[in-house]
Amino acid sequence: MITRLGVAGVFVLDYDEAKRFFLGKLGFEERFDLAMDDGMRWLTVGPPADPGFQLSLQVPGPPMHDADTAATLRALVARGALSGGAWHTDDCRATHAAYAARGVEFLQEPRDVAYGVEAVFRDPFGTWYSLNELNEAALDPQAMAERFGPGDA
Repeated sequence: MITRLGVAGVFVLDYDEAKRFFLGKLGFEERFDLAMDDGMRWLTVGPPADPGFQLSLQVPGPPMHDADTAATLRALVARGALSGGAWHTDDCRATHAAYAARGVEFLQEPRDVAYGVEAVFRDPFGTWYSLNELNEAALDPQAMAERFGPGDA
């Protein structure tokens, strides 16, 4: 039985630039930066508050992707077509202010939403991320259904 997510991945276009962004601008910690036998680089980072989680920063290419697939993935990243998921914070507005002061580009300023407060930022390559301060309704299926309606309508 699965117990939790341990590693999630996002595509980046440059390992070193991605590492600088996640460590320097978002305040993440390096988990691993290893040269693998197959030529891959295993670079993972994560927020200090969640030491068991790793975000794998992956440059599209061999051995996982052929040339055409890698080119397609790089184009999708550059167009800002991909989401890297949602990061939780205890104070969205304060985190937004701190990140903006470090040069993080925000696509959406913090705003009140049904599930709390949300802002949206992107990494230097175009991948966007939601920054969420969750409220009491966010993890309550009944409360969310009352606000949005059932999903099977």
